[in-house]
Amino acid sequence: MKAAMFGLLLAVQFLTRLPVPLACPWTPATRRWAARAYPLVGALMGGILGAVGTLLEAVVPLPLLALALLSLWVALSGGLHLDGLMDLADALGSNAALEKRWAIMKDPQVGSFGILALVFHLAWKGALLWALLDAGASPWWLVPIAALGRLGGVGLLVGMQAARPEGMAHAWRQSLTRRDLLLAVPVPLALLAWVPGGAWLALGLGAFIIIYGLAVRRAFGGLNGDIVGAAIEGGELWLLLIAWSWWSFAMA
Repeated sequence: MKAAMFGLLLAVQFLTRLPVPLACPWTPATRRWAARAYPLVGALMGGILGAVGTLLEAVVPLPLLALALLSLWVALSGGLHLDGLMDLADALGSNAALEKRWAIMKDPQVGSFGILALVFHLAWKGALLWALLDAGASPWWLVPIAALGRLGGVGLLVGMQAARPEGMAHAWRQSLTRRDLLLAVPVPLALLAWVPGGAWLALGLGAFIIIYGLAVRRAFGGLNGDIVGAAIEGGELWLLLIAWSWWSFAMA
């Protein structure tokens, strides 16, 4: 149980900027438990967003509410996954050979493709969040969306090989098996049973991860931390689109 507790705290430390005043051991056991807790931490982030949204929705206009929730969403993660999105966009936008793409991804400088990806990603995410709330959905819908986004990251770590024998993704990947993915599923599965249209969110996430995984395998030969982070951001955006579509058409 100690490994499970440390694993949960490690996941909170790694995925969020929530204060955890404890040094967690970095071992294969704690990494396995941390990966299993990814969706739970996503649900925690979504719960904070849902609570804040519920408090503000009666007094704040929808555009400002969507912007406030988006800002808090970024702040909770510290922009961790957005950094991966920008690095991936710069590497793909270069249209360079494989080794050059890897060098660009490791470069701490952000290029024009990364900036454009960040701007349009946040614009679409904010617009879809606004549209989802305007369609009548509760801010608590963000709980399953954030949980599923991080489940997608675990799915990639388990299902794909690391492209290089180095870095965070390789370290996580070495410790994980399919059992860890199965143990990460109960939290988002319970959340999907709680929201209308949950099956569509699950199917949408599965389709996104399969297509994304095939695309990055072709482009890079495997994954690294930036690719996993970009998948979490992309998965959340895709799930927002599915949720808005459901509320706008199926619930109309």
